[in-house]
Amino acid sequence: MGNHTGKIISGIIAVILLGYVIAVYWSVEPDQFDVVAAAKADAQKNGNTLVTGYVTTHTLIKVTDTLLNKPGGYLSNDMMPPSVIMDNMPAWEYGALEMTRDLTLSMRKDFSRSQSQSTEHPSLKLAQPQFNISSTAWMWPSAEGEYQKGNDLLRQYLTQISDNSNRDSQFYARADNLRAWLKEAEKRMGSLSQRLSASVGQDRLNTDLAGDSAADQATSAPSHNVVKTSWWKIDDVFYEARGATWALLHYLKAVEHDFRPVLEKKNALVSLQQIIRELEATQETVWSPMVLNGSGFGLVANHSLVMANYISRANAALIELSELLAQG
Repeated sequence: MGNHTGKIISGIIAVILLGYVIAVYWSVEPDQFDVVAAAKADAQKNGNTLVTGYVTTHTLIKVTDTLLNKPGGYLSNDMMPPSVIMDNMPAWEYGALEMTRDLTLSMRKDFSRSQSQSTEHPSLKLAQPQFNISSTAWMWPSAEGEYQKGNDLLRQYLTQISDNSNRDSQFYARADNLRAWLKEAEKRMGSLSQRLSASVGQDRLNTDLAGDSAADQATSAPSHNVVKTSWWKIDDVFYEARGATWALLHYLKAVEHDFRPVLEKKNALVSLQQIIRELEATQETVWSPMVLNGSGFGLVANHSLVMANYISRANAALIELSELLAQG
């Protein structure tokens, strides 16, 4: 009886250790990739022409493909161990997904349309809603199934814009189109910065109606409020920010290529390159086995505040870039 009990305990320990090793492997964040080189290789492989918009569209496809096919696949909706008890990588996936949703929407509304009165591109009209399904949906339709459908439709659009005989499929690299997407990125970055800063708790004054004496809101709100991220959510917010900045970093590098003439004309190229530098800093290796949450000037580091600093600087530069693009 004792031998059987020992074997059972040993088996349980072995299963737990195996699950832990798999979880650690699946938690490794994807590497960065060269967006221009990847797009050129894809165009050569498929016999396409590297037209304006090819790099941006292909980067969107590749980021989504990475989200779905990295080690362990898409984990956010898994219902079995070890992924069901993992939270860092699902948070990373959600951050990257949010940035992907924003760019896909801008592709449908702005980049593929010459004017506000022009018709939507059929493939993008179908692709964009596919990314709006809940990130945790696991039964039919599953999240990864819908995202893959959206990616396949993006591939159709990519093929169509690279076909010189197809005049109805276009990618318009204009300052107003780019600015519209950047405004969405600003909001995402601003929200992430605030949530990261709340890791140590803040007594924030209510500035919701600041700057407009006639402004009003639906219900009253206190003049100040203490905001603090739950201890259980600190690492989730951190890795969500890591995923969001990873995706945005690649999208901005793609934009740097496709919108270069516009950026150079507006003397805004260096501003975009500075944003890219700030975002690259967010992807530095985290050497600590856990996300540390020390006080502002304490002995222990606070990874959330460091990330918030990089994101805030990048967001400030995004706002300046948006203003540059708005100027004649």
